[in-house]
Amino acid sequence: MKVSISNSAFNDLETMISYYTAEGVPDVGFKFAQEIIEHIQILADHPDMGRIVPEFQLPHIREIIFAPFRVVYLREKGAIKVIRVWRSERPLVLPTET
Repeated sequence: MKVSISNSAFNDLETMISYYTAEGVPDVGFKFAQEIIEHIQILADHPDMGRIVPEFQLPHIREIIFAPFRVVYLREKGAIKVIRVWRSERPLVLPTET
């Protein structure tokens, strides 16, 4: 199954890296981003491994937890689209365009 990352999720990763860089620990941000991307690749073989996002209760909007982040994805027919990489304590906002 094909896995892709939306612009909004890519921007989330860039924001995460920028935050840790500003905090003086850029290696932490780059490590998180690398590990999240590696973890996302598991979805190609296991697209239903994530739970249904509680805020929406829709079977095609799922998430995997990579503490302290939520990786939200759309389970589409034949494809996975990652739409957010969000800090767990923040309210989840889905993009209007993925």
